[in-house]
Amino acid sequence: MFMPEPRTCQNCQASFVVEDDDFRFYEKVKVPPPTLCVACRKQRRLAQGNHLFLYKRQCDATGKPIISNYAPNGAYKVFDQAYWHSDAWDGVYFGRDFDFNRSFFEQYGELSKAVPRPALQTAFHFDENSQYTNYAGKNKNCYLIFDSDENWDCYYSYSTNSSKSCSDCYRVKQCELCYECIDCENCYRSYFLQDCEQCIDSAYLKNCIGCKNCFMSSNLRHKEYYIQNQPVGKELYEEWMARLGFRSGIEADKKAWAEFALKFPQKFMHGTHNENVTGDYLVNCKNAVQCFDSRDLWDCKYFDQSFMDAKDCMDIQECGDKAELLYETAFSGYSVYNLKFCLHCLSPNRNLQYCNYCVSCEDCFGCIGLKRKKYCVLNKQYTKEEYESLLPKIIEQMKSSGEYGEFFPIQLSSFAYNETLAQDFYPLTKKDAVTQGYKWRDEEAKNTVAASVLPDSIDETEEDICDRILACEDCARNYAINKQEFTLMKHFLKVALPRKCFFCRHQARRAQRNPRRLWNRPCMKCGTEMKTSYAPERPEIVYCEKCYLEAVY
Repeated sequence: MFMPEPRTCQNCQASFVVEDDDFRFYEKVKVPPPTLCVACRKQRRLAQGNHLFLYKRQCDATGKPIISNYAPNGAYKVFDQAYWHSDAWDGVYFGRDFDFNRSFFEQYGELSKAVPRPALQTAFHFDENSQYTNYAGKNKNCYLIFDSDENWDCYYSYSTNSSKSCSDCYRVKQCELCYECIDCENCYRSYFLQDCEQCIDSAYLKNCIGCKNCFMSSNLRHKEYYIQNQPVGKELYEEWMARLGFRSGIEADKKAWAEFALKFPQKFMHGTHNENVTGDYLVNCKNAVQCFDSRDLWDCKYFDQSFMDAKDCMDIQECGDKAELLYETAFSGYSVYNLKFCLHCLSPNRNLQYCNYCVSCEDCFGCIGLKRKKYCVLNKQYTKEEYESLLPKIIEQMKSSGEYGEFFPIQLSSFAYNETLAQDFYPLTKKDAVTQGYKWRDEEAKNTVAASVLPDSIDETEEDICDRILACEDCARNYAINKQEFTLMKHFLKVALPRKCFFCRHQARRAQRNPRRLWNRPCMKCGTEMKTSYAPERPEIVYCEKCYLEAVY
């Protein structure tokens, strides 16, 4: 019989509770309970992944120019993806004996700097003209899209899937000719939509389904020619839509929309077809506790951003597709089983601990960059009998030193903190990051032209703007308008060009979504207690599911 146990986080000193079902899971996977709170464990995992920052550099094997999320002149060897996945080299070459007189993480850190890693995480064999993508695959003619698959002619987007000719979107699926849409599905030629499905030729909608030719409205179902939730004529609708062609019109309407949207109730969580779940942005999940941005979870806890079908997992960042029995693991998946404290382990991996960039491996510990290997420790090959004799001794020493059961420490991250997903969800200043032991990367300045040079109207914008390097009006970071983007914006979407860089636009979209955190608060109509990602002090009207459905239908 397990009992809940209060603890103090060894990082931030906050109090947290290890629940009885947590203890049962730790016993199943044979790990000690965590020493950090849920938030600090998430931050530590997020600080190991760089999705968005790409650099030009050379392959350390062939010398050819490549695009990578590893900055040039860094501490790590980086190979072109095709070369890295080939049989031209073997990670066992870098194998070494385990030294029981030194800490595991010290030895792992040395191995990490010796073993090459792939330039990007993409399904490069299936990509076409999509070099500037990462954590993505099966894309064609795409540029700066991340965590995205099976897209065509899409730009500047995150978690965009099976979509065409979309730009500046966040978590959309099966959309076409959409711009600045967030959490939408099956929408067409629409702008600034959020949490919408099957909407066409519309702008500034939230929580709408099956709407056409609608503008600045919320909670509509199967309506046509509506503005501010009121029926209008076609002429007035077209007049309002024409403002999208002017940057000044967009900024004015965005401000008006932010105020107008607060008049309408919001459901306490985003999601459908769930059973016994807490969290947000969940679909087809059962027995999922404090999970976010996930689908097809079963018996999972503290799981963020699954890519389908995960079972019996805890403390996970971005894993899935036939994943089972994972703990403290990030960026791994595709038929993986029993992974603990692993990173970037894709394809059918089994029984791995403290591994990174391993492909189709089994029964390995502390390994990096191995392909189709079994019974390896620190990349050194052992027999089955040698491995099974050595592994318990290593784990016992790591337990005595307090290392076993802890994810990779922040000092072992391959990236600067401000390159990683951690900066999105747990932002730090350079001073604070360095004080806490994280790396930091400063950007190099370039000669730029202020974004104010962009005409207000898209009709007055000429293609020569693509020849200039612009400065973001918010952060002054360099950005450019590429020719594909220009064609899409001027001739198809007919919307004014942005005056902010991709990173500021991405952050603004992400900020419109709810945080990955829960609060207890009552339904503002019936008083039912709810766990919701809407903080009590926020201005939205928040209803339980029953009251929300009654209000909408």
